[in-house]
Amino acid sequence: MSENMKKSASTAGWRGALSGPLESVRTHWDRAPGWERWAVYVLLVVGALFLPYEGLAPIMSPESAWDTILFYPIGIYVLLALGLNVVIGYAGMLDLGYVAFWAIGAYTMATMAVKHGIGFWPLLPCGIVLAAVSGVILGAPTLRLRGDYLAIVTLGFGEIVRKVAENTNWLGGTRGINNIPHPPSHEGVWLFGVDLFTYKIRDARPYYYLLVAVIVVVIIFSKRLEASRIGRSWTAIREDEDAAEIMGVPTFKFKLLSFATGAAIGGAAGVVFAAKTSYVAPANFPFLLSATILAAVVLGGAGNIPGVVVGAFLVAWLPERFRGLADYRDLAFGAILVAMMIFRPEGLIPSRQRKAEMAEGGGGMGHMGAEVDTSGSEAEVGSR
Repeated sequence: MSENMKKSASTAGWRGALSGPLESVRTHWDRAPGWERWAVYVLLVVGALFLPYEGLAPIMSPESAWDTILFYPIGIYVLLALGLNVVIGYAGMLDLGYVAFWAIGAYTMATMAVKHGIGFWPLLPCGIVLAAVSGVILGAPTLRLRGDYLAIVTLGFGEIVRKVAENTNWLGGTRGINNIPHPPSHEGVWLFGVDLFTYKIRDARPYYYLLVAVIVVVIIFSKRLEASRIGRSWTAIREDEDAAEIMGVPTFKFKLLSFATGAAIGGAAGVVFAAKTSYVAPANFPFLLSATILAAVVLGGAGNIPGVVVGAFLVAWLPERFRGLADYRDLAFGAILVAMMIFRPEGLIPSRQRKAEMAEGGGGMGHMGAEVDTSGSEAEVGSR
């Protein structure tokens, strides 16, 4: 056996060891009765609500305030990753400027609340709608592009939004906008010792619970979309856009809908973020954040909601957990990502369909970097 085949077989062995337990869980889940699934859903939500417990802080975040980290970056990253998953995981389009939609939602909250006195709850749907419209405006002239061309255009859009904010006095310029009002408070509703609807800048827990509610709604909405005719059309576009168009799928319309849906979720995250921090500035929305959210989606397993949530949690939490390592934490985090791309290129918890696509050599991201090494799979098949 040649050296290359030995390396491929070794890599395939690692992948098989990681995939075995996951496939067993999935097989059981597919056969699980409805009551068991609902019990798991309820336990997961209760577990998320229990995360701000102070006893977890020394373990999860010894160097920083755990409740603050739960809101940002962890909660915001999870919500942004769910939105980007609609574009990348479902429709297979590579978006490198996703942070722009988050910025649009945040600036909607900031400008309309500070300058016009509009409250948080009316502005939440406004931010969602404006971000979705921005997604349509970006997508209408550009979604006929594919691969690296589309990625470059979306990257440019993200930078344009940031530069416009920097150079527009009405948006605060480089100084940004401060004194953004918090959502209206209503005292008397308690959960785990937290007054749920009392919003203060120094207590991130009520905002975290608000974010959990938004994430649950987004997950339900995403799962319903995935199982619908729209979701099946996105899957067809991701696998082979030309074949989907020949079969009668209006690809441009569904790609535009994917962009608008992902943008709307990003806008919701921006409104909640601005209300909590009470301050937004162009520096909050760099390109690096778009790349980080993209890494979270790919790391977790694009197209699979549990994988995306896990990937976003790890990408947000690991640098904070190892903050004591100073500059070396970024080096360690990068090494983990490289190892994942070698031993688990399909992600931690990939969907079965997407895993099969990658085994065939297509990653479903506009063919940009989508061709993967299948020699490991071939060696694994040959060794059986």
